[in-house]
Amino acid sequence: MSGQLRFEILGPQRAWYADREIDLGPGKQRAVLAVLLLSAGRPVSTGQIVDAVWPEEPPANGPNVVQKYVAGLRRVLEPDRSPRTPGQVLSLTDAGYLLRVNPEAVDAVRFERGVQAARQRHAAGRTEQALSEVATALDLWQGEPFTGFTGLLFEAARQRLVELRAVALETRAELTLDLGRHRETVGELVELVAEFPVRERLRHQLMLALYRSGRQAEALAAYREFGDLLREEYGIEPGEALQELHRRILRSDPTLAKPSTEPETPQPVAATVPEPAPSVVAPPGLIPTQPGPAAPAVVSAPSPPLLLPPPPMSPPPPATGTKPARRQAPHWASRTVTILGTALVLLSFGCLTWLVILAYAGWRRSWRLAVAGVGYLALLVVEVTMLDIENPDAEVPGPEAVTFLGLALITWLAGAVHVVLLSRGLWEAITGRPDSARGRADEERRIRREHARYLLYHYPAARAELGLGRPDLPRTFDDGGLVDVNAVPEQVLTALPGLTPEQSRQIVVDRWLRGPYASMEELAARCLLPPSATEPLRDLLLFLPPASRPDEARTHGS
Repeated sequence: MSGQLRFEILGPQRAWYADREIDLGPGKQRAVLAVLLLSAGRPVSTGQIVDAVWPEEPPANGPNVVQKYVAGLRRVLEPDRSPRTPGQVLSLTDAGYLLRVNPEAVDAVRFERGVQAARQRHAAGRTEQALSEVATALDLWQGEPFTGFTGLLFEAARQRLVELRAVALETRAELTLDLGRHRETVGELVELVAEFPVRERLRHQLMLALYRSGRQAEALAAYREFGDLLREEYGIEPGEALQELHRRILRSDPTLAKPSTEPETPQPVAATVPEPAPSVVAPPGLIPTQPGPAAPAVVSAPSPPLLLPPPPMSPPPPATGTKPARRQAPHWASRTVTILGTALVLLSFGCLTWLVILAYAGWRRSWRLAVAGVGYLALLVVEVTMLDIENPDAEVPGPEAVTFLGLALITWLAGAVHVVLLSRGLWEAITGRPDSARGRADEERRIRREHARYLLYHYPAARAELGLGRPDLPRTFDDGGLVDVNAVPEQVLTALPGLTPEQSRQIVVDRWLRGPYASMEELAARCLLPPSATEPLRDLLLFLPPASRPDEARTHGS
């Protein structure tokens, strides 16, 4: 049965049994299947499924809800199975739910293996076959993966797959240039540069294609445009490889006129696509992958040029095609939101409190605030009914007057206080920035970590040049306290919150014996770390592939 199943996650989530498409059911059931596909061949505990599918508000009876969706998946994945027969495709083990499918049945696995095969054929000098392989792999893409799914697990998996697609696009352009098809590559590279404006490898390929097409001036203009972008937005210069290409174009270097046996484009660390493990769909899944060099995740694969200035206080916007970081709006906007909401309540004498609260409820998608807004509206209705509008001169009895006054104060003054508190809470929810001096130091470190991750994502050389994630090395760049768990020594790990000296020693020993870690989930599974140890580390740890030979990486880690 499992041999006839096929799954697509590179775009809209779909599944087939032989030639018949399967109805995967409601959204949460699809999310449960996506979690199991990310760890196909490995058991996933119920708690991990709940955390991944309901990251913000998990249901009170989470295990029962997961069991219901698993039962629904079994019905559609194994329609011929009798209710009392154990599942063959999706079964329950002591460690959790296990999805047994052929890795090649998942399009993401075929995509990764296709890109890896293309790189191997290219290294062997079979460029035509390599180009065919990578083109076939890219044809599997139907859109952004995991659309409609939220949470850290899906976000990490989505970013990793998007990064691998960008690497595959760069590889295809490199192969096309090596075959001498410069003119036909220019148009595609222009589109890719617009989609990924700060990927230096694509700029390198575009300049090379323009120069070899007899468009030297346009190649130099492309360099100036990229340099202006980096200086204006991030205060940095293009990398050394791109500067060297610019100098060679300026002097019309004859060796650039035709492809050489060695690729001209710089090879960033992130461009190395590892061979996927036989039973694992995506390394950022819930269960550890096979040891070996890890593929770039959303925080792996870093690099800026030499001598970068200190980062700005707000992280730069990410390139098109990647998930944008939460935007840090100006501080005055928080006060503006508070003033407008409070003024509307005060000037209407509480008559519009319900409207302001319902507006916040819609913004934050909170049913509790919606109930509060309806409550304010009910109080207003009671106030109106207590007023004798047809006989305004009539005296209001004493008890009713006190009740009316109390209700009016609740909808007016208490409503104004409620709006002030909501404005501060909403501001923190939107921007991630605490609107108080108490949290500004933590917020500054968080912003620096975001900036450092951004540099790692787009400029792989930053890892070595700035010592990102290496507090044990001499450096001047502040990365906000990031730690590369695959490179730092034991004493650095011991200083991290939540880790005991014994756990730190275990991490280093396991890293030396079995290779680097690819994700927080793999680290927790291999070293048996409890959630109390891993949760404080999620914002601090980097899981970068080894920067040099495996034996050197192990030496640094021991």
